[in-house]
Amino acid sequence: MARKSLIARDKKREKLVAKYADLRKQLKEEGRWDELDKLPRNSSAVRLHNRCGLTGRPKGYMRKFGICRVKFRQMANDGKIPGVTKASW
Repeated sequence: MARKSLIARDKKREKLVAKYADLRKQLKEEGRWDELDKLPRNSSAVRLHNRCGLTGRPKGYMRKFGICRVKFRQMANDGKIPGVTKASW
């Protein structure tokens, strides 16, 4: 499991991105780069990093499910993800 501080930091960034999204879009369209520079750095969507919704693991993230590969495999084997079965041929 990831450190709680890293998970909290990412959640804080997500809030900032959502808060400033409209303003950033407007400033970019108008080409007012000096005002864009004055906004918080963490309000940029580029600074977000996908993390597992259950453990906070930053690597092996599966976008379609929002969890990491380790938890995906455990849940799929337990039958907790509908429509996913283990391949066999």
